[in-house]
Amino acid sequence: MPTFKQLIHDATEQCMKIDLPEQTALTYLVELTQQQRVDLYMNMNLEVPKDVLEKFNAGLVRILNHEPMQHVLGYSWFYGYKFNVNSNVLIPRPETEELVSYILSRVDEMFPNQNITAVDIGTGSGAIAIAVANEEKHINMYATDISVEAIEVAKENAKINEAQVEFLVGDMLQPIIDKGIKVDVLISNPPYIPSKETLESSVVDYEPHVALFGGDDGLKFYRTIFENCKKIVKEKSFMAFEMGWDQRISMLNLVHEYLPNAEAEVLQDINGKDRMLFVYFK
Repeated sequence: MPTFKQLIHDATEQCMKIDLPEQTALTYLVELTQQQRVDLYMNMNLEVPKDVLEKFNAGLVRILNHEPMQHVLGYSWFYGYKFNVNSNVLIPRPETEELVSYILSRVDEMFPNQNITAVDIGTGSGAIAIAVANEEKHINMYATDISVEAIEVAKENAKINEAQVEFLVGDMLQPIIDKGIKVDVLISNPPYIPSKETLESSVVDYEPHVALFGGDDGLKFYRTIFENCKKIVKEKSFMAFEMGWDQRISMLNLVHEYLPNAEAEVLQDINGKDRMLFVYFK
């Protein structure tokens, strides 16, 4: 049996040969050993237990075939919470954690210690809705998705993380409109990749296309939200979106076109890229 150190070294070489990140093998083994309650960093020179080795090798084959590690594990971490993921939902991205942080900050600024209502449109795994609901106890949270399968995953994740979220199946804002719900906060991380853009095989082959592509220019679902948002947002409210790094001008133009009296703010992520749009109604 190899030692943990040898296993990581050999697996890292395999990963780097096909341009996977250098930390891929280590990250995967950390997750597996945590499941087995083995302190990896204290046991680097010990032999790998047979059951861990077999599970690691089986998973590594899938990872080397460009299957996302989160699918191999069956879960992903987001904002400190554990989320089940599969081919029916988009894997939560680290940059979306920044969106959650800004949402919580804006809630505190605009609605200090107030009970408010929020909705996450196109919730997928439920990551945003669940994180916001758990971090801000004054929020009554709804979440929608057109995919029944995605909503089932989101419901499981809400149960795992003990989050109070009401999930509704339907197209974009329609379930909220149908119920006559008015919200203080509208959140959405909709599909925003132009349909002709080429993606890595680990994304396009394993993640749901309905959660990736936003029409010819990537803005299809933003238009739908901007066109219909006044049906559900309150007079004093805000909307928060993730967007593509190169969509700043297009997004601001859409706000001006559909919501000329609203205030708009584009925020950058930790890498200095334009990745978030906030729209305020006051």
